[in-house]
Amino acid sequence: MKRTEASPSGINVAGRAGVKMEAPMKKWFAVACLAVLASAMSSRAQSGRGDEVSAVIAAARSQIGRTTIYDGRYQRIAYPGGDIPLERGVCTDVIIRAFRAAGYDLQVLVHEDMEAAFDRYPKAWGLTRPDPNIDHRRVPNLATYFRRHGRSLATATDPAAYAPGDIVVWRLPSGVPHIGLVSSSFASGTARPLVIHNIGEGTREEDVLFAYTITDHYRFLRTS
Repeated sequence: MKRTEASPSGINVAGRAGVKMEAPMKKWFAVACLAVLASAMSSRAQSGRGDEVSAVIAAARSQIGRTTIYDGRYQRIAYPGGDIPLERGVCTDVIIRAFRAAGYDLQVLVHEDMEAAFDRYPKAWGLTRPDPNIDHRRVPNLATYFRRHGRSLATATDPAAYAPGDIVVWRLPSGVPHIGLVSSSFASGTARPLVIHNIGEGTREEDVLFAYTITDHYRFLRTS
């Protein structure tokens, strides 16, 4: 009789020795292998989300003290990877610059999606075709992209509903839309996450999650 080889789990498996397993044992072994594979994939997915979220938040924070001038003028920029000077920007630029740190070029993503589904995007600016110089820098367009390709979540009043890396859109008292990134830090003594945004005085990390009317809440970065 040929010798069987023991697996790390202590179960004799059919290997080079050519010993066959009984049918029930084969089924159990297959299920065990699938369970191990699923666990490994879940761990990698969780790690991937953590890496993406950390990279995005770090990139958003890196703009604090560097982006100090609010400037929403139309400007011609490179494509792909185009940007205006770092010291300038608006609320959308915080998101665009931060997401690039995780490999997401929203300039390209929004432009390609608008080319494929232009009728699904707002027509507030009288455009008849996509414009990669400005489309991704407009809050309604970013919101449309995240709605189409991310997860739309409830606009809850419970701070626990907002995870680091989430995108929030508000309607300001003036009626203008505003967008920001949920931080991994919290307001002192609370469970309310801070927001990294630029509302007119440069990029800041502030306790403003519920300061304005929330109209949209998205989760785009990979989840486990």
